[in-house]
Amino acid sequence: MKLSPQRLNLLFCLFLLGASAARAQTLMVAPADTIVIHGRVWTGNPKQPWAQALAIRKGKITFVGDDPPVERMRGMGTKIINAAGRLILPGLVDSHAHFFEGSIFLNRAHLEGTHSVAEIQKRLKEYAANHPGNDWLVGAGWDYSAFGEAKLPHKKFLDEVFPDRPVYLDGFDGHTAWVNSKALELAGIGRDTVNPPNGVIERDSQTGEATGVLKEDDAIDLVKKVRPLVERDDRLNAIRAGMYLANQFGLTRIHAVGGHYESGDFDELGLYETLLDHNDLTVRLYVAYFVNPPDLRPQDLEALEAAHKKYTGDWLTAGAAKIRIDGVIETHTAAMLEPYSDDPSTKGTLFWNADKYKAAVAALDKRGFQIFTHAVGDAAVRIALDAYESAAEANHSKDRRHRIEHIETPAASDIPRFGKLGVIPSMQPLHAYPDDDTLGVWLKNVGPDRGSRAWPWQSIRSAGGRLAFGSDWNVVTLNPFEGIQNAVLRQTTDGTPKGGWIPQECLTVDQAVQAYTLGAAHAGHREKWEGSLEEDKLADLIIVSQNIFEIAPQHIKNTKVVLTMVGGRVVYKAPLR
Repeated sequence: MKLSPQRLNLLFCLFLLGASAARAQTLMVAPADTIVIHGRVWTGNPKQPWAQALAIRKGKITFVGDDPPVERMRGMGTKIINAAGRLILPGLVDSHAHFFEGSIFLNRAHLEGTHSVAEIQKRLKEYAANHPGNDWLVGAGWDYSAFGEAKLPHKKFLDEVFPDRPVYLDGFDGHTAWVNSKALELAGIGRDTVNPPNGVIERDSQTGEATGVLKEDDAIDLVKKVRPLVERDDRLNAIRAGMYLANQFGLTRIHAVGGHYESGDFDELGLYETLLDHNDLTVRLYVAYFVNPPDLRPQDLEALEAAHKKYTGDWLTAGAAKIRIDGVIETHTAAMLEPYSDDPSTKGTLFWNADKYKAAVAALDKRGFQIFTHAVGDAAVRIALDAYESAAEANHSKDRRHRIEHIETPAASDIPRFGKLGVIPSMQPLHAYPDDDTLGVWLKNVGPDRGSRAWPWQSIRSAGGRLAFGSDWNVVTLNPFEGIQNAVLRQTTDGTPKGGWIPQECLTVDQAVQAYTLGAAHAGHREKWEGSLEEDKLADLIIVSQNIFEIAPQHIKNTKVVLTMVGGRVVYKAPLR
């Protein structure tokens, strides 16, 4: 049968239409790289709070919903992850960690949980037995309550055990170092050594000799600078160990906020870049540059500009500025509006002149940098809020999301200002863990009135502030589930105090998880891509051993991560038992 030219054209057009439709259908149902099924998915998306399954393609989420639709996205090469009814969460974010330092300290003496000098000495002797020699013995984690009424350690306790080996031990908060006589000798610290600008060499009131206690960075640096540097390969291995630990705890991003002990994460950007180039990064990093007092220098701005231009990807980002304007309450170095309750002679310490800090904030804000300000005392918090408000008015800047880190006891009138100004309250739930140090040393120092506003999470949140939670690792554990539990209960693991410490500041589980997910993503300008499980966002998620929304909150700390995925790649899977 001979077809007319018109009929041939019609058939050809129909063929093209059919081919186009088939191609479109193929594109619509392109198989997923991975599907996660049979889960209890907490999405963090208020429009779709819960789901059963997800589909992932090219590192992003392409579908969130029920099991039957996601099954249609299964192809020949699709990987299937059966959550078996377990809870699935967005990847957790630690908004405040000293990541490199914490990683280095994994292989050093750990003094967390010690309650007396005898316990500390025992731990150190055990560590020394496994690490013999005459090199520096370095550790961290002691707290002030271990020393009774004195509140501070003394070199004599270390000299008794290590007369010839230099010992350096950071306190749990990173603001006080404890060293022995050998370390003081190597650092050249004697009776005539003057206190540096932002630091105190604690001395015997009778003899004037250094006691072995060094308060704040400038004093601590006198000893740190004589300790040997860690070799490059050891630094890389330490970072790998830190990333594994982070993934084991369900962390997919960390905001690295500068150094307490070793060099900061900004100094190690080259190492992180090396790991990224070899596809070995398993944690996304947002790295801040530490601006030292007393001034913002041209070289600070140059370093920030260079890093901000170079590190812009999903895995490695830099360009925030970290400023520390006061110390900690336990050692009376946090800046207070009124004198300390246990020592009316002092209101604490400002590491920056207030006007110079304000000028630095204005200059950084004008250039578009996000600012993290360490402010613990109520005076420091107010100075930071004032500087941020002034910079926004002067520069007509918007949505900078400048942050205040810690905020341990703000004045009541400053609590609503976080929401009003759009300042991020970046806080660490385990800092409010009501143990002997918090209720014995911290609370005694500030007194009952300021103590009633201790870590006021719910008050800040209710007034419009968007909480971002972290750990301050290695000040406390990197495990966010312990932080979530304390945010909900404000109790020790023994259940004290009954009903929680300042219970009106407790959060719900949902609110606490939000602070580790979408709230933390917002604090890092990443909420468009991270922080919740939604289509077109990065496939960062975890599967955990128990549903923390349904169990008694006293058991949240026992949650184990079964699987951690970053960008669609499984970076941690719990070993079979």
